Amino acid sequence: MTVSTIKTAEEFQEVLNHHNEFFLLKHSLVCPISAGAKKHFDPVGAEAEIPFYVLPVQEARPLSNYIEETFKVKHESPQALLFKNGKVIWHASHWKITDSSLRKAILI
Repeated sequence: MTVSTIKTAEEFQEVLNHHNEFFLLKHSLVCPISAGAKKHFDPVGAEAEIPFYVLPVQEARPLSNYIEETFKVKHESPQALLFKNGKVIWHASHWKITDSSLRKAILI
């Protein structure tokens, strides 16, 4: 699958409504740690059978805040979140976002 970008609450709600399971990466466009996490996230997303989405924090801060408040997961950047059945079932941040941690999370 391809990794898609979402920036609005409406786009996020559509993803929630149409996908039982998906990954979301809160990605800082200016942070080298976030760039490193994205280098792991994108290839796993390209191979995965579930959708992968990127939220560029600088361009979509209201959506990032909405996710933090709604799902009670403290914002970090970079931050990978695995959603299943409308809930966050796994998340990791910074150097813990690796291809192996993402692949293991999919198996949960």
